[in-house]
Amino acid sequence: MSDTPVDQSTIQAVLDAFLDPETGRSVTKLEQVHDLKLAGADLSFKLGLTTFSAPIWEETRNRLEQQLRDAVPALRNVEIELVVHERPPMGLGEIRLPSKAVIAVGSGKGGVGKSTMSALLAYGLKNAGCKVGLMDADVYGPSIPHLLGVEGQPHVENNKIQPVEKDGLKVMSMAFMVPPGEAVVWRGPMLHQAMTQFLRDTAWDELDYLIIDMPPGTGDIAISLSQLLPLTGSVVVCTPQDVAILDAVKAIAMFGKVNIPVLGMIENMSYFECPDTNKRYHIFGDGGAKRKAAELEVPFLGEVPINIQMRVMGDEGRVGESLADEDSRPFLNEICVNLVRTVASRNQQEPPLPTLSVVN
Repeated sequence: MSDTPVDQSTIQAVLDAFLDPETGRSVTKLEQVHDLKLAGADLSFKLGLTTFSAPIWEETRNRLEQQLRDAVPALRNVEIELVVHERPPMGLGEIRLPSKAVIAVGSGKGGVGKSTMSALLAYGLKNAGCKVGLMDADVYGPSIPHLLGVEGQPHVENNKIQPVEKDGLKVMSMAFMVPPGEAVVWRGPMLHQAMTQFLRDTAWDELDYLIIDMPPGTGDIAISLSQLLPLTGSVVVCTPQDVAILDAVKAIAMFGKVNIPVLGMIENMSYFECPDTNKRYHIFGDGGAKRKAAELEVPFLGEVPINIQMRVMGDEGRVGESLADEDSRPFLNEICVNLVRTVASRNQQEPPLPTLSVVN
């Protein structure tokens, strides 16, 4: 070990330059570094991070430690204790939705597993420590309640619709409002009114993420959402075959027209691995979504192979248990981490506006 003294000013410069994943601003300026102690070549401090970035907490800590060691080679021990830093949502749009991020999950066509991926994204973020709501905006074929195994009708309290809660998720769906099996035949104005009620009149409380399961295709719902509040972005789900990719490209184009950034693509049903032989079969083609994402310069969030157990859990109303399945968990966790990593990267490039205090 070198006897070179540790330069405390260099340590401070590294901390000053380190950006919070949620806000894209300096962790020292936002008072997220506490109890900093330097004893010889040993450094320790507490780093406050919000639950918004919970899926990437560990890699954030590792990245900061590496930056400190690179800048100050004389450091012997670096101990960074992660603690929760509270930062309430600012309130999005004119409706003041109490969520830090709103992510729409869409697809160009039905049958690609969009609702399943929406539910699993919500569960994955929640399991990592985020505060999550799940809104089923697929008014024509709402699947979220069935996948989660919830039913009933939300009640109104203090002029607010109380969302149904399941496994720590706050859930709202058109399926709670109409009798089972009844078709919703609505046009634009009625759809806009329903979305407004779901967003403005629901007691979501404080959320890190609101995941919105969109109807398949391109239509009025995306336009309504873009008018009601600034969405953080969208995720497009597709399967590997050409016909699904073509429709996914249309969905990406639609999000672009209504100024909703595309945060990434998910390739569902990527392949089937036979449990008897461990041989992979690319039933719907091989890697189509990943190639198209690269071509369109859209982040590729990950692939999900065909999994019989996941299908069974969804049919039985316990889709969230897929994240406990050892075959599915690595793929689903990777997608959640990549999504939060993409949002954090965007925040660093274009930090959201800070919360302003009004002084009378």
